[in-house]
Amino acid sequence: MPAETRREARVAGILLAAGTASRMGSNKLLMRMDGESLLRRAARQALEGGLDPLLVVVGHQAERARKELAGLRCETVLNPDYEEGIATSLRAGLRAVPADAAGAMVMLADMPNVSAAMIAAMVARFRDGAEPLVISEYGTVNAPPMLYDRALFHELMTADDNRCGRQVVKRHRHEAAVLPWPESALADVDVPADAAQLGGLTPAPEGGR
Repeated sequence: MPAETRREARVAGILLAAGTASRMGSNKLLMRMDGESLLRRAARQALEGGLDPLLVVVGHQAERARKELAGLRCETVLNPDYEEGIATSLRAGLRAVPADAAGAMVMLADMPNVSAAMIAAMVARFRDGAEPLVISEYGTVNAPPMLYDRALFHELMTADDNRCGRQVVKRHRHEAAVLPWPESALADVDVPADAAQLGGLTPAPEGGR
């Protein structure tokens, strides 16, 4: 398929949401922001940003995660090896990307300030260019979301790090398109202090551990 035609194909989303959140001490993805769990918020932003299909990789408390996503147009992908690290979730998501997708955006479910507008802008940049990679840049930091052309999937599948494809990003940084975002959008939730700093977060409902 010619590159210009292939770039018009749909872009899949891989939302990584399988971890145990051991540093938080509870399932952080069930914490609420504006009455909505972080997991559902991330999935909703991804869908509103135009990702199709959205593949949510679950593992820890998978059934609770599925319930949080009820009614959203997304697919859950179970990663039975989630305790072995985030790379296993990335591979599980990549294996589920349909053959007709031009690429895939990899997202983390604990970054509540990543917006649908950011996601849509990355997809548009991908379609308008020929770069194999569209990178998010927050000040001097590169972090998800990252959008990978299908041509990079094999490298992602075989990367031996547990840093969500950073080996591949580093290798192709010189040929990537870079979209700058406010540093505030980089905020994530790893430890209780992060939740306090973000503000507006409330604990998960009873049973969310």
